[in-house]
Amino acid sequence: MLRIDRVLGSRLESEYSEEIHRLEHRGAVDLVNIPVADLARRRLLATTRGGEELAIALPRHQKLFDGAILLIDGERAIVVRAATERWMRLEPRSIGDAIELGYHAGNLHWRVRFRGEVLFVALEGRPEDYTARLGEMISARRIGVSILDEEVRDGSTEGGAQIDDGPVAEKNHFHHDGH
Repeated sequence: MLRIDRVLGSRLESEYSEEIHRLEHRGAVDLVNIPVADLARRRLLATTRGGEELAIALPRHQKLFDGAILLIDGERAIVVRAATERWMRLEPRSIGDAIELGYHAGNLHWRVRFRGEVLFVALEGRPEDYTARLGEMISARRIGVSILDEEVRDGSTEGGAQIDDGPVAEKNHFHHDGH
């Protein structure tokens, strides 16, 4: 198992980009897919696409990000690839439904984003586990539900969930001990 104790830099930085490009042509860049929800973690175990096991333990001042270089030694490189994040799009049909939906999302400590009157919940498991909590509201058609993918690359998004574009205010909401 390879121990990683720091992020060396970004694949986009000029001091690394040419070397990464050269290694890519030789097939010597191994990617490690990290779920977007895990990018903020400092300690985790991961396996690269090439099958190498990594024990990542970063200092407090560093975080993983899409394009982070974990290893580069002239012969090979290991680069982080932010995996696609899935979102459940919930659209309440009335103000009362919105209040009840917000109550559930808060009590369940779901990671959410808002866009207009729509609530996006980050899926960190199976969608069924989330919709089961809202079963009555969904079956009564009090909220509309759809699942969207958002692919994060170098700060931009691709895919179905266009929740980071334009002048729309965005909130990432996390509950902590003591609410």
